[in-house]
Amino acid sequence: MNVENLKQLAMNDNGFVFDPSSGYSYTANETGLAILKMLAAGQTKDEIRTAILQDYEVSADNFDSDFDHYTLMLEAFNLVEL
Repeated sequence: MNVENLKQLAMNDNGFVFDPSSGYSYTANETGLAILKMLAAGQTKDEIRTAILQDYEVSADNFDSDFDHYTLMLEAFNLVEL
């Protein structure tokens, strides 16, 4: 997964995300923001899964489904390339 576009995003702890290259802004909840930051840091899906399962009450199956959906959404916004 190419996450170079994520590295350019400005993100604050309140979930505000700004893309300076497009001028678009987004909002993310706590979990979504954590995933964005981990992806931008170059962590793999397995590393992110481990962290999320440890920090949040979610099953591995739900994480996998939600993560795949989330990354498809990020791809639609041209923030990642799958």
